[in-house]
Amino acid sequence: MQKIMRLAALALPAALALSACATTRGAPLPDGSDVALGQRAYVDGPLVEPVAVIEDSRCPMNARCIWAGRVRVKMLWHRPTGENLPFEVVLGEPARLADGTITLESVRPEKRSDATIKPQNYRFSFRFAGGL
Repeated sequence: MQKIMRLAALALPAALALSACATTRGAPLPDGSDVALGQRAYVDGPLVEPVAVIEDSRCPMNARCIWAGRVRVKMLWHRPTGENLPFEVVLGEPARLADGTITLESVRPEKRSDATIKPQNYRFSFRFAGGL
């Protein structure tokens, strides 16, 4: 009986320590509604990460343009197998991913003619359509 009590006394702190690791591992990953460059997010299933703005030729909000411009973003799809597959999205255009499509729905902040957007200030919103 004393052996069981000793084992229980040793096992309890170990179990608590392991459970603490699981809960303090980090904040949960965000959804696809407000994602920064270099930040992973679950977008209705796929785990994706915007890694670079390839092009931001949007018309500045404080200017007149004859072309609305576009935004292209280099992305990584983090597959459950551990493989990271690069792909590209264009603002407002669905792109094939997994068993569906992912769309870059918005880019913030709005572009201005009198300011440059720093990479760390970009925020993206994505939507995934597909799956079972």
